[in-house]
Amino acid sequence: MLDPVSRVRRFNRAVTSAVGALDTSFLGRGRPLGAARVLNAIGHGRADVGEIRDYLGLDSGLMSRLLRGLEDEGLIQTAAHGDDARRRIASLTAAGKREFNAYEAISNRQAKDFLAHNSQREALLAAMDLIASALGRDGTTLVEMDPRSDEARYCLGEYYAELARRFRQGFDVKLSRDPDAKDMVRPRGSFIVAMSDGLPIGCVGLKGGGELAEIKRLWVAPAARGLGLGRRLMDAAETAARELGIAVLRLDTNSALAEAGQLYRRTGWTEIPRFNDDPYPDLFFEKRL
Repeated sequence: MLDPVSRVRRFNRAVTSAVGALDTSFLGRGRPLGAARVLNAIGHGRADVGEIRDYLGLDSGLMSRLLRGLEDEGLIQTAAHGDDARRRIASLTAAGKREFNAYEAISNRQAKDFLAHNSQREALLAAMDLIASALGRDGTTLVEMDPRSDEARYCLGEYYAELARRFRQGFDVKLSRDPDAKDMVRPRGSFIVAMSDGLPIGCVGLKGGGELAEIKRLWVAPAARGLGLGRRLMDAAETAARELGIAVLRLDTNSALAEAGQLYRRTGWTEIPRFNDDPYPDLFFEKRL
């Protein structure tokens, strides 16, 4: 068997070479990867300099040098935060927006060309998702969203598709007790999406409206499983429930989702008798907050 450490290092070298991390002119635009990443972060809406530094994992000195270089090129401008003079806000100039768009076009073309030359496209993307989720674990954020948002709808679509694959009788959401969106937004409830560098990788809903509420639609992308994200989502839903004055939570699940049942039992949920007429669940739980 090949040495696992050697395999990891081979992968690291391959990625470093493929993305041009060592090039002095990343993607042929005249500046190294570090400066290009800062420009990219600002172009994608990150404005607070401290948040950009944390997002990219840079020390203060390097961050200052990269910002100064981009300012000297006329690509960005920085200013004090309106409410806190200790914080700085960065934004793209007109030239910076053009340069950002150039990087986006080249990067998109490079990614499409890469996929076009690989016959195992889906397997390759799945492997990339797995690695990106593992490496970006600490950067995954939980964001409360409208359940009708594009990110939420994507997660719910993936959730329903997985149930259809895993349930012996399949799954039709029209036959399920699907909660109304209005019951999963404050002040009645909450819907939380896990975001990994701009992409949704998990969700959970809190269907409220009184002292008793339900946890609904817990889903974690296959590539992000085993990283503790399911528990983080459940903890966030419980926190939201406490904020809304909810005293008792209930949920239902199907024994085909063995990992879900294990999570609930490990985190203080108690199995109770059936409390609804939904045709799909066969396990029912409750937790007092």
